[in-house]
Amino acid sequence: MSQKPQPPSHGLTACPNPECGEPVDPRDRYCGACGHDLSATVEQPAGQDRPTMPIAAPVWPEAPPREPGSLSTMTQHPGELPGTDSGGHALPAVPVRTDGPGGEPVTGPAAGPVAAPAGEPAGDPVAAPAGGAAAPPSGETVRGGGDFELAAPDPRAAVRVDPAGGSAGGPTGDPGGDAAAGDVPPGDVPEGVCVACRAGRVDGDGYCENCGHAQPRERDHMEREFPTVAAVSDRGLRHHRNEDSFSIREAVLPGGRPAAVAVVCDGVSSAHRPDEASAAAARTAGRVLGEALPRGTHPQQAMHEAIVAAAEAVTALARTGGDTAPDSLHGGNSPACTIVGSVVADGLLVVGWVGDSRAYWVPDDRTAPAARLTEDDSWAAQMVKAGLMNEAQAYADERAHAITGWLGADAYELEPHTAAFRPDRPGVVVVCTDGLWNYAEAAETMARVLPADAALRPLPAARALVGHALDGGGHDNITVALLPFVPPPAGAGSS
Repeated sequence: MSQKPQPPSHGLTACPNPECGEPVDPRDRYCGACGHDLSATVEQPAGQDRPTMPIAAPVWPEAPPREPGSLSTMTQHPGELPGTDSGGHALPAVPVRTDGPGGEPVTGPAAGPVAAPAGEPAGDPVAAPAGGAAAPPSGETVRGGGDFELAAPDPRAAVRVDPAGGSAGGPTGDPGGDAAAGDVPPGDVPEGVCVACRAGRVDGDGYCENCGHAQPRERDHMEREFPTVAAVSDRGLRHHRNEDSFSIREAVLPGGRPAAVAVVCDGVSSAHRPDEASAAAARTAGRVLGEALPRGTHPQQAMHEAIVAAAEAVTALARTGGDTAPDSLHGGNSPACTIVGSVVADGLLVVGWVGDSRAYWVPDDRTAPAARLTEDDSWAAQMVKAGLMNEAQAYADERAHAITGWLGADAYELEPHTAAFRPDRPGVVVVCTDGLWNYAEAAETMARVLPADAALRPLPAARALVGHALDGGGHDNITVALLPFVPPPAGAGSS
């Protein structure tokens, strides 16, 4: 579970005001009884200080060039799969070879601009810039160093399974219908009957009157499936509730072309009401994407708008009271979450994120390299990017998962990240929280644990990934969504 950076402790157990003496929390700034400023009264012993790190916008030294094999584990970044960034500019391509020791992938030096389709100047964006402009015409595939050369299979050969609770179009038969976490279809056990003994009646407190077994809550384990996208979320083995959430849906682009959408959110456990924050963000982002894509909004622009809307929805939670003080709108510990989403539409693969939830690309041909499509907004990622630590050292530090970006009223200035890619071979997009990627961090590791038939059977594959995290210890909530990707046939039109 992601953590916000926490304020330093003042080390007091009671208010130093002689007329008060009220017990205080070590991280309170003011006494709750008399309002005394606790931090102002604390003096550090001689020779000791309490340094703090401006984690929002750190001034890091320039990162040194990354040499092959310089990191302890293989790390992919968005630039290592040809694509465009939030401004519509081409991401620098980094070719990936497989001639390393033992056949392991290694990264080479940064390549030049991404090759452009015939008739377009080299270095132009692969996808249209944000704003809804058209992508490269004629359906030509943009290649980056020859990484993607395999022909796409016939998409009609894919096994199509009706989503739970509805027809092949959606839960209610609507082809653009949404499946958000929380809309869980009923299982095989009749309502009100214990899931453990399958005989006893469940009382109002959620316990079986026959065997005493506590019944799972709705969000403890959630699964949803459409023909082109599936998701699974699980509480894990160590947390008392599931603070992750997701939203998946299918949409129809202008002209009748299909699109698949997945949004995954991870509530910040150190904030108030993290479960509500993740649910609000996932629901809002999924809705905005589902409304924008049929209107013809470019998927990358739609993703940006969805993240901004999700941030506003989480911020609004701080205004609704609950256990959050009104002043948390301007600081404090208001509801917060991370977000990552993906859209697969018309030969385009778009990702967007804030925080440390991730998206991976895993080609169907596992001899080809996988790639990580997102870069964490976290302390560890900043240290690795600056060249101050290698990945193993950074993620071993206790500050590793302190996030530098999140959605919420007390977040720093929101800067949604988006990137667009055009792979020319079939594969699967893995969208997940750190509850999964902590057990499959490197892209090649994620490719190894993803079942080979994930493109044909995304829901069983998502279950298998959740099972991998549970087998590894299940220390966090686990959520993963899978979106099979099939490039358009050669010569087909593209929006």
